[in-house]
Amino acid sequence: MIKKLGRLLGCGLIVLLTFLGNSITSFADTQIQMIRIGVVPSAESIIIGGKQDFTIRNKDTGAIIYTGVNSTVTVELSSSAIIETNYRLQTGWTTDEANMLDWVRRAETAGYETFIEDYNGGWRMLIGKFPENAGWGEREAFRQEVISKGLASSDSFWRLITTSSGEETILVRADDMEEIVQGAVQIKSENGFITMNGKQYRGIGEVGFNSSGTLAGINELPLEEYLYGVVPLELSPSPYNELEAQKSQAVAARTYAISGLGKRSVDGYDLLPTTADQVYGGYDVEQSLSTQAVQETEGIVATYNGELINAVYHSTSGGITANNEDVWSSEPIPYLRSVPVSERVTINEKDQSQNANRIKRGIEFEKDWSKYYRWSHEWTSEEMKLVVNDYFSTNINEVYEINVLNRSNGRVLEIEFVTDKGNFYEYKDRIRWALKYMNENGDMSVLRSTLFHIEPILDEETNSVTGFKAEGGGWGHGVGMSQVGAMGMAVYGYTYEEILKHFYTGIELEKQY
Repeated sequence: MIKKLGRLLGCGLIVLLTFLGNSITSFADTQIQMIRIGVVPSAESIIIGGKQDFTIRNKDTGAIIYTGVNSTVTVELSSSAIIETNYRLQTGWTTDEANMLDWVRRAETAGYETFIEDYNGGWRMLIGKFPENAGWGEREAFRQEVISKGLASSDSFWRLITTSSGEETILVRADDMEEIVQGAVQIKSENGFITMNGKQYRGIGEVGFNSSGTLAGINELPLEEYLYGVVPLELSPSPYNELEAQKSQAVAARTYAISGLGKRSVDGYDLLPTTADQVYGGYDVEQSLSTQAVQETEGIVATYNGELINAVYHSTSGGITANNEDVWSSEPIPYLRSVPVSERVTINEKDQSQNANRIKRGIEFEKDWSKYYRWSHEWTSEEMKLVVNDYFSTNINEVYEINVLNRSNGRVLEIEFVTDKGNFYEYKDRIRWALKYMNENGDMSVLRSTLFHIEPILDEETNSVTGFKAEGGGWGHGVGMSQVGAMGMAVYGYTYEEILKHFYTGIELEKQY
């Protein structure tokens, strides 16, 4: 039977660059958007307050619960809800309702339980249900079974999904009061700033339930003011202090935010404040150069055929960006094409004085601005065994080989781990999670990118495998705008319009408000 998951818990090419004109088309006037950010996505208690006078109200009734000055209030989970976490296989995402319903019909006719999750204006299609402690082998057998029946593709993947049921209430507690509330509470301050878990934010604060049945702390504010707290964290003005690069980041972040409104409405907010969407730090992280970039591009967005684009971006491409379908399970998007992050300059000797900064041939825009332009990581055989066991929830004793089976534009699309307990596979961007490494702090981190090659480390005497070494370039998924590449282009004189039109193929810039 189809189930609607109303409470789900879910992140060396050198060519001549040419650019379109720099004109910006103007939309009809549009009211400035508000946006809701899940600054505390999931918690059992959240501390809210203000540095000046503030008022906390019941969101539904408007009744005043508490007033305070330069103080805080604790909002706690007070619920009898039953919370359950299980593995479910995500087979795809679609905006076509007929396609979704046809998949449900075929899956249920074959005897499988289906789950549908509202997400970003479409539906995530999930199948199966396994307990949180289910091993990789059991889950992989099921995955291969549904693939063989045409209900999932080879890059389908498992997600841990948390659901809840039961009565949900929250407790608002201060030194001199306690009150039980059904639904959400809101906090507003006289000076327009509130605090949540010690951080200061512009606008309104709200605490309510998310789809998992835990508490979500939400910051609602004007979208332009939200960008003040995004741009300096996504592209720090120190050292990335070129205004045109900051403007590129501002337009990309604005476009991403507007196109993502309602993306996570099942949890009560639009976007997360993390790399799952865009990093947002509130008022405390604002920087004057970043704010200037936001203000000088106010209302400007990127469009393709008149529609807002999905303006994804990443830190460093490694020299060439990725096609979206080479990273995620999605159809090719015309403006998210692989492009080089370099320039071949052809200047007549007589004209060289006109642009001395751009005479150098083969400029690689990222090379001087990211230490992750090129990188390498090594694993001992024991470390790789632990990585594979952890990721695939298995119990192997040895990894014999790691083979790259498919590539596109240098990026790994499919990888194979050959072990004493059989072969294991992963695909596209999730390969980064299957190849975690130990960083300089001694913590396990996902591989920086899928632009890499990997080889065994062999004992010189016995020729036996003692470990593995990966050498690669870039940091992040590699799709859309390279933030470091934008900085490099700005240094060489490119405008933010030119930068954006290079990374997002065929777009236009339009002023929405």
